[in-house]
Amino acid sequence: MSFLRERGMGASILVAALSSSFGVTLLATTKYLGFLAGETLGETGTVTLMVGILSVIFIVIAMYVGAIVTANTFSTIVAGRTRQIALLRLIGSTARAERRKVAGQGLVVGLIGSAIGLAIGIVIALAGTSIAGRILDAPAPDDTFSAWMALPSIAVIITTWLAAWGGSRRVLSVTPLAALGGSVVRSQDEARGGRAKNGFAIVIGLLGVLLLIGGLILGLLTPAAVVVSFVGGLLSFTALVMGSAAVMPPVLRLVGRAFGGSATSRLAAENALRYPERSSRMSIGVVVGVTLVVMFAVATETFEQVLLQGVPAEEADASGISAFLDLFSGVMMGLVGFSAIIAAVGLVNLLTIGVVQRRTELGLLRALGLSSGQIRVMVLLEAAHITIASTLLGLVLGVAYGWIGAQSTIGYYPDGGLLVAPAIPWVPVAIVIGAMALLTLVAAVTPTRLATRISPVEALAAA
Repeated sequence: MSFLRERGMGASILVAALSSSFGVTLLATTKYLGFLAGETLGETGTVTLMVGILSVIFIVIAMYVGAIVTANTFSTIVAGRTRQIALLRLIGSTARAERRKVAGQGLVVGLIGSAIGLAIGIVIALAGTSIAGRILDAPAPDDTFSAWMALPSIAVIITTWLAAWGGSRRVLSVTPLAALGGSVVRSQDEARGGRAKNGFAIVIGLLGVLLLIGGLILGLLTPAAVVVSFVGGLLSFTALVMGSAAVMPPVLRLVGRAFGGSATSRLAAENALRYPERSSRMSIGVVVGVTLVVMFAVATETFEQVLLQGVPAEEADASGISAFLDLFSGVMMGLVGFSAIIAAVGLVNLLTIGVVQRRTELGLLRALGLSSGQIRVMVLLEAAHITIASTLLGLVLGVAYGWIGAQSTIGYYPDGGLLVAPAIPWVPVAIVIGAMALLTLVAAVTPTRLATRISPVEALAAA
């Protein structure tokens, strides 16, 4: 269990705990909202169906984000263990045995994190239901928490283990000869595998786009078409994640030009472009978080505008529909923020691990004449490059996915029309932008402190 003290493992446990508590809390919340809808509106048919669909969608999204962050974390950790793994290979260990060891560590991380998250989720569910009942003066359901609500915690264990297994695939390319050198040269087979991965990403991306279009068309007939759109969005975004090493560098290059031509700015921009896999691992989690928040905000705002179209405000308030929609939107927006927090934890964790693994490089820059302040600014600018580029891409994707999700759900409404313009809630968008600016500062605190502690003498000795 000593591996748990390694940098990055604590953050991975936190990610698993957040994902687990998210799922448990969301199931309890949506169950309560369905119960409240029956008490307020007098019927639970369509509302219960939509609440159930949304709960499953958001649980899958949370585990999806957690799996991306965990896989990227273990990929980065394995990259830092290259020399150690190569030494073990040199004395007789096999690549598959080392990969099983890393996957086993992911399983332990998932077990610990999901257990913590399950306990937190139960407490939040019980306390939240009690508080909401007092505020709304509404009766509480007989069974706030059921045994089946622990299913997300079990799913988190499985997804964390699978993510660690996927993130450890680089172990297979580590040879015993790497123990005699300082790095592992990218092999031709690995390069071909990269092209094959990009080709597969293009295929599932096109399939995802077709499903998104199909969801828009089916949305004219049934609100359940949002499931088709969700699968299409999941496939298309998975394609983006798989091809992020090719998608993110152009965006990062564009953002880097806005930071001027000073030495530290150029170094920060070149570092992001020189290691596209590392930069894409850091940025894709933020893209996921921003996309989720903006997507849900746009979808909710668009859905509410169409649903209340032609209904006087007094009538909407009297019937309780407006209050229920506002409550539902606020609660779900708070819950979806968990996914953004998971992504933020991933960025901070990967940026910190990256600085630790670049001790020699940063020390050599100090030896060449860069001051501690310049190193600090360079690391801060790297974090800024990643968060700004990720935020811009996430905003565009969030508006697109949110509009498609809303259109797939409300296209069948007679008053909605064939196509509905996306309604962009500017307050949540402004909050997202402000949160990303704060995340840049928070994410750079630990890495900049570590970077300035690196001694040039130690770097020259290690080189």
